[in-house]
Amino acid sequence: MAGRKKVSEYECKRSFDRTPEPRGRKRKKAAKGNRFVIQEHHARRLHWDLRLEHDGTLVSFALPRGVPQDPKQNRLAVHTEDHPLEYLEFEGDIPKGQYGAGKMRIWDRGTFEAEKFRENEVIAVFDGEQMKGKYALFQTNGDNWMIHRMDPPADPDRQPMPEHLRPMAALLSTDIPRDDENWGYEIKWDGIRAIAYCETGRLRLESRTLRDITPTYPELRPLAAELGSRDAVLDGEIVAFDDEGNPSFERLQGRMNLASDAAVRRRMGDCPVTYLVFDVLYLEGRTLMDLPYTERRERLEDMGLNGPNWQTPTYHQGDGKSLLDLTRQRGLEGLVAKRLDSRYLPGRRTRAWLKVKNLMGQEFVIGGWLPGQGRRAGTLGALLVGYHEDEDGKPALRYAGRVGTGFSDEELDRLSGMLEPLRAEKSPFTGRQPPRESVFVEPELVAEVAFREWTRARTLRAPVYKGLRPDKKPEEVVFEQAQPPP
Repeated sequence: MAGRKKVSEYECKRSFDRTPEPRGRKRKKAAKGNRFVIQEHHARRLHWDLRLEHDGTLVSFALPRGVPQDPKQNRLAVHTEDHPLEYLEFEGDIPKGQYGAGKMRIWDRGTFEAEKFRENEVIAVFDGEQMKGKYALFQTNGDNWMIHRMDPPADPDRQPMPEHLRPMAALLSTDIPRDDENWGYEIKWDGIRAIAYCETGRLRLESRTLRDITPTYPELRPLAAELGSRDAVLDGEIVAFDDEGNPSFERLQGRMNLASDAAVRRRMGDCPVTYLVFDVLYLEGRTLMDLPYTERRERLEDMGLNGPNWQTPTYHQGDGKSLLDLTRQRGLEGLVAKRLDSRYLPGRRTRAWLKVKNLMGQEFVIGGWLPGQGRRAGTLGALLVGYHEDEDGKPALRYAGRVGTGFSDEELDRLSGMLEPLRAEKSPFTGRQPPRESVFVEPELVAEVAFREWTRARTLRAPVYKGLRPDKKPEEVVFEQAQPPP
């Protein structure tokens, strides 16, 4: 192999008194074999490690996106150091501070017949439980290789699974549509939007900003296993429920911003999440986004996705006012109305989908803070927030007011720690400015704020902080004006 990295490099990177990984035993003669293993590796970033038995060691590649199933898609394969043959059976937890820290489990294993095993190219037929067929690995630049499926798929009409999709969005509406019978209604859940990519038993979750959030919600990984061989792309909302069974964005905050696997594991017990699935965009080799909403919902309900941490909530055709009244009685956020004939348009916000809220609220960019007084002396007194609007063809951040309620002491401390490194000398706001004693920051954080109404000057009346929105980009935050329904 080009730039072959021997097992000695593997040994140098590990402290075998701390890691459960095998050291490997020395052999007088290189064993000949044709076994392979693929290990699902929950390291800093989830990936899959493909290891091929060759000349007494395991030639290894890290596959960030896993094994491609479609010959139209090449995927990155990063050549890593050779591993000892004992690694064929390894599963376990590599402790924090060690190379490759994280949980590792065997995802597939079997044998392969190599047609070529050269310095810069491997072509082999694999016979595993999951990986079956002819594949090529070829070097592109240094340690970067590509893996390519050479067999045609079993279904010649199979469409490739979409790589990255931004969720379709809804326009804010003042009321239920007039042609009520032509719309489907779903409860608006107080969580974060996520697209789920389920492929051969593997799950990848992406936020609306295309950030991989799979490690943050490990309890959702079995969703892909439940689907088994049915590859799918789903759209839904990740929600945390309070003790009364109501969605709680405040409780979800305790999961959204966790950085370490250990912290995630600690919070999973007292703050589990549920993935509420309301759309299917791709299923078993077919893109469904051009189908009408009603057909996509039928396909989704036929999938039977009701597990310990995922559910498919029902939707209602017509009679939106009754459902909206019910959400008000239960203290829920509101409704999303979707035209029954609407196609799914990734990343688009159109009048085919509407959101009707019981309380006003939207995301705002944090541009600074006011120092606290009295009990809050020495910390934040209020956040200074704004929204973007176009000014002479350029985005300008408009000041929308101060938000001084809705914070727990813990959240105030967390916000202080996040905002302090973002201090800026000049105000990020254009036009009307906040008070002189304001402390300004670079406009990089987004917060969810509920409020009673907009004033004529477009400032917030009675705003209440709900939480940070790391799933939203600051430049996407604009003034949301509710429009009359069609």
